Amino acid sequence: MHHSASISSQPVGQTIVSCGLPSIHMLTATACAPWSGRFACLPNPPSIGQTTKNDGLLHGVTPCRPKACSTAPLLALLTASLLFSGCGKKGEEKETEAPTPVLVETAVRGAIDHMVAADAILYPINQANVTSKISAPVRRVLVNRGDHVRAGQLLVELESADLAASARESRSQYEQAQAAYRILTGATVQDDQTKAQADVEAARQALEAAKKVYESRVALVREGALAQKLADDAKVAMVQAQSQFDTAQRHLEGLNQVSRRQAILSAEAQVGAGKSHYENAALQVAYAEVHSPIGGVVADRPVYPGEMPAAGSPLVSIVDISQVVARANIPVKEAAAIRVGRPARIAGPDGDLAGKVTVVSPTVDPSTTTIEVWVQVPNPGERLKPGASVRVSIIAETIQNTIVIPAAALLNSDDGGVKVMVVTPDSVAHERKVSVGVRQGERVEILSGLQDGEHVVTSGGLGLDDKAKVTIQQPQTDEDEDEDEGGDADSGAKPDAAKGSPSKPSPSGAQGKK
Repeated sequence: MHHSASISSQPVGQTIVSCGLPSIHMLTATACAPWSGRFACLPNPPSIGQTTKNDGLLHGVTPCRPKACSTAPLLALLTASLLFSGCGKKGEEKETEAPTPVLVETAVRGAIDHMVAADAILYPINQANVTSKISAPVRRVLVNRGDHVRAGQLLVELESADLAASARESRSQYEQAQAAYRILTGATVQDDQTKAQADVEAARQALEAAKKVYESRVALVREGALAQKLADDAKVAMVQAQSQFDTAQRHLEGLNQVSRRQAILSAEAQVGAGKSHYENAALQVAYAEVHSPIGGVVADRPVYPGEMPAAGSPLVSIVDISQVVARANIPVKEAAAIRVGRPARIAGPDGDLAGKVTVVSPTVDPSTTTIEVWVQVPNPGERLKPGASVRVSIIAETIQNTIVIPAAALLNSDDGGVKVMVVTPDSVAHERKVSVGVRQGERVEILSGLQDGEHVVTSGGLGLDDKAKVTIQQPQTDEDEDEDEGGDADSGAKPDAAKGSPSKPSPSGAQGKK
């Protein structure tokens, strides 16, 4: 925007007061003078009260290009005027600026826990899907979902009449084998051998007698004293005696080939087979009654009376939630410090529950590149339910003899790092860059940049300049807060809010820093 300033013909020696342009704090003005029927810009304007000479022009003025006055010299003059007018006031404000109220705490050397936190899913400490080992119709179901059961309690009964009959038959066969074994062990084999030997001896004697009769009659027949028919009868009797002797001999030899021990072993095997068959049938009957292997709560019961579930299909699902296990997937770097037995906590509906690490997986899950960690905690009242998502905090290690400060003292520095404001004994705040270690709640470890015993600003440090004057305030107690509740809201402003408000004007009229 161009300002055209015109002045009427100036009499010789007339004092210049203004030339139609706005003045700035009445300190400077832009003077314009006619030049060949046009206006010329005066970069060095005369001060108020300068006079003209006989030619009607201001001497010592170098004219600009013969065009309308440009605004660039005007803006430069305005800027210089503003800066000049504010210098004196800024100095006065800096001298009279009130110290910033802050809260401080002392950096101490102590212990801090390296906490590893992660989301986890809850699982029961123990669970069982109770199945049937036989395929039979369901007779009755004795529990329902949500019922508490104890180990060994009867849950389901299956039909077993046919199995009971088969078991009775197997028992009879077993008893029969036992009786045969007792007979054998009662010296039956020895008696048979004695009788066979007696039969052989009797057959031998009968054979010898028959031979003598036959030989005598043959001699008498030669002498003509006896008929041939009687000799032939004696020969037939001798042949029969020989046959009986051979039979008795072979029977005795057969008994001698099978030892008594082998016969007993055979009988024992028969007894064992009968017993196994009977026990198997009895087990089939026992499988018709389904019992709980663990104590817990019935989570599911998918069968009803009259149905015929297949062998191996689940009849009742039981979970033990007296304790729960939180399974968390933790990055490899953080899990490297976790060991079995380390204390941990799980956030529950009634507050945190204390537990411990029970499992640290030895392998890394390739799909998530994490390590699975189990944390086991008691579950009083069974308020934690399996399948719920919880937050797990594990104390991986405890770091001793390290610098610890409140986390509220940490501020972001301009270069992207972390800094704190350290208050020296002269009540001056100094900016200090620090290296941060582990965090535990509202406390943080400082690896470098701070010494124990130094005071760090915990409230009021936001926006605080380096080497700024501060005044240390005492933290409010509960009683002070109660008193402030009924007062003016402005009186309870925090140090940060107080710092941002204008300071009280000094007697010279200077304002607070803006």
